[in-house]
Amino acid sequence: MLLEKQAFARAKAFNPYLNWLSMTNIRQPIVTVAGHVDHGKTTLLDKIRGTSIQEGEAGGITQKISFTTLPKENIKQRAGTTLEKFKIPLEIPGLLFIDTPGHAAFTNLRKRGGALADIAILVIDINDGIKPQTAEVLQILKANKTPFIIALNKLDNISGWKPSESLLSSESIERQATNVKQNFDEKFYTIIGALHSQGISGEMYSKVTDFTKNVAMVPCSAKTGEGINEILAMITALSQKFLKNRIEVKELGKGVVLEVKKDKATNFLECILYDGKLSNKNEIAIASMERETIATKIRNIQEAQPLNRGFKTKNEVEAATGIRLQINSKEEILPGMPFQVITKENTFEKISKEFTKEISEEIKTNKTGIVVKADSLGSLEALLVLLKQKQIPVIKAKIGPITKKDIYLTNTLPEEDKVLLGFNVELAEDTEVDELKEIKIITNPVVYKLIEDFEKWKENKLKEMERKKLDELPTISKITVLDFIFRNSSPAVFGVEVNGGILKKGERFINQNDEKIGQIKEIQEEKNNVQEAIQGKEVAISIPGVNFERQLKVGESLYTNLSETEFRKFKKYKDLLTSKEKSVLQEIAQLKRRKNPTWGI
Repeated sequence: MLLEKQAFARAKAFNPYLNWLSMTNIRQPIVTVAGHVDHGKTTLLDKIRGTSIQEGEAGGITQKISFTTLPKENIKQRAGTTLEKFKIPLEIPGLLFIDTPGHAAFTNLRKRGGALADIAILVIDINDGIKPQTAEVLQILKANKTPFIIALNKLDNISGWKPSESLLSSESIERQATNVKQNFDEKFYTIIGALHSQGISGEMYSKVTDFTKNVAMVPCSAKTGEGINEILAMITALSQKFLKNRIEVKELGKGVVLEVKKDKATNFLECILYDGKLSNKNEIAIASMERETIATKIRNIQEAQPLNRGFKTKNEVEAATGIRLQINSKEEILPGMPFQVITKENTFEKISKEFTKEISEEIKTNKTGIVVKADSLGSLEALLVLLKQKQIPVIKAKIGPITKKDIYLTNTLPEEDKVLLGFNVELAEDTEVDELKEIKIITNPVVYKLIEDFEKWKENKLKEMERKKLDELPTISKITVLDFIFRNSSPAVFGVEVNGGILKKGERFINQNDEKIGQIKEIQEEKNNVQEAIQGKEVAISIPGVNFERQLKVGESLYTNLSETEFRKFKKYKDLLTSKEKSVLQEIAQLKRRKNPTWGI
């Protein structure tokens, strides 16, 4: 009876018809596949669509954003067993997958009102766990409120794992040897714990009864194909249950430019049409960052064919679909920009105002901070989300390569902000300017690495600035008088050993009774004049106005003479001092406090 209740609860959780009794005029849900750079995103997608794109990519890393349509018939063929098991009717017309670049942390593709992706698959290597890039994707998904499932990939890499002939991971797990099953459980629950630390409650997909509280986890292997059918069933079920409003198609054509490409002499836009219809007779408005909204007619539409079978020229296409557009406009189009069909009701002026408001809302900057650049609008927004979470202010955020103008602006900022971050962008060709010497440029195609590199630079920069402040203070030093007296007076010349800190020319010294001895005029090491001597060195020093026999004695210690103000500044920057310098500083304070107990406190 208990098992029957559990089975009913799971079926109830999956079954869209218990919450959604009818669906009309719906489009394909848009699915993004994301995760750590080498956890198998593209390999997983290859398995889903039955292609091998990754093998042809440089270094096995996806070099472009691509989209793949998986028709309803294919879903039924691939995931039918799981759909029947959980009593899931198949009502969506298919699935449109977006493969984000492996060299970028996560392409934050956007549309009006939220993320372009309706639902996401977060790929995690079950043997590797949550990496910084995985955590980064989780933060973006949470920020965008994008529903997602987790694909626990690379089951086949678990020692002793035997794949199931049915290719259902739920069956495969139960049939493993005891030690293999224990190994799986250990890895599985380790990831559950790591997700919890990220504020995510994960659970095996077949045990979830409330998908609003738990993220479904599907064990899988992109290599053997285990779990792929269950992933398709899960995405189908959750789309039908929770995405009613998102996937209802309206008449007005809306889309997002993914990339701007050149094919021989022709420029074209690779786009996702996420709502409505688009005809080659339409005129469209495309958003711009710094210019006016661009209005252009369409010369040609090519629609991506199912399962990556190339493109086919069409007079009209309907959402959701991947398309290539040739347009009349010669103006520069930036990746990530939204576009809409212009009509009598949806006028160019209305669209332009909407785009301006949308971009200004998403690209919010501060009155102070650093300059950042990214390769697309979505990437820039993703970077800004993560910088905000790290409490790193941004004064200027733009799309495109790093230009002279960016460098000039960065050079006007305070020293601690003279840094320019570039996400997946490089320097423009004409940026050989002198100002490059005055600023730091940090570029990286992975967001978390970019931010990590910046944080290291910032830490070092602040320490460098503090060290400069230390340079304005006397040098902390303790020296011991040696039995080498070369001249008794006018000036006194004698040997010393540096016991702590650095002995520098021009510094003033006191003895252990806080009596002023004098200022060092010269330092000689092996008969050569030097500016300073480090700890452990034996050197000769000269001090004018001192009579050695009357004021000094062999074996006594001399110290840098510090004022109270100087001592307090040293305490402020004590983290920059060596342990020996701290020790000498404390000795100076103790001898000063014999006369004044509150000195330096």
